[in-house]
Amino acid sequence: MSLAAASEARKTRLTALRKRKTGEATDDSAEPAFKPRNFDPETRTIKKHTRDDDVEMQDTVEKDVAELAEEIIQEDKARQAQELDVFNIAPKRPNWDLKREMDKKLSKLERRTQEAIHTLIRQRLAAQKGESDDIVGAMKAEEQQQQDLSDEED
Repeated sequence: MSLAAASEARKTRLTALRKRKTGEATDDSAEPAFKPRNFDPETRTIKKHTRDDDVEMQDTVEKDVAELAEEIIQEDKARQAQELDVFNIAPKRPNWDLKREMDKKLSKLERRTQEAIHTLIRQRLAAQKGESDDIVGAMKAEEQQQQDLSDEED
């Protein structure tokens, strides 16, 4: 095959590809470029997918939902028919919910209790040193100082 013949063959293939891409008919035949696979041009409606024996395919989602709804209704009726077992409802430890609610309040009280203990300890230490602001601590500190002075004089 010569170069000229090869180039001519290539050109014809390229033009045929361009025409096929754009949707133009490559042959002079009466075949339309548009093939209605899902659309019926005569009735102007969408075709239903059919099997070989022309049985329409049923919508499986609706069928599944209907079956599931029936199953759920039957299970619900069976549960209602059973007697209510009180032991399955009651918690194993009857005061677990009280403890859960009290934990929050107890944590606040625990913090306040610790603060109160610390202040009491500080007051006692200050009273022992004689540097207290409260009246009882000051009186005890004065008595302590007087005893110390009387012991030194003797």
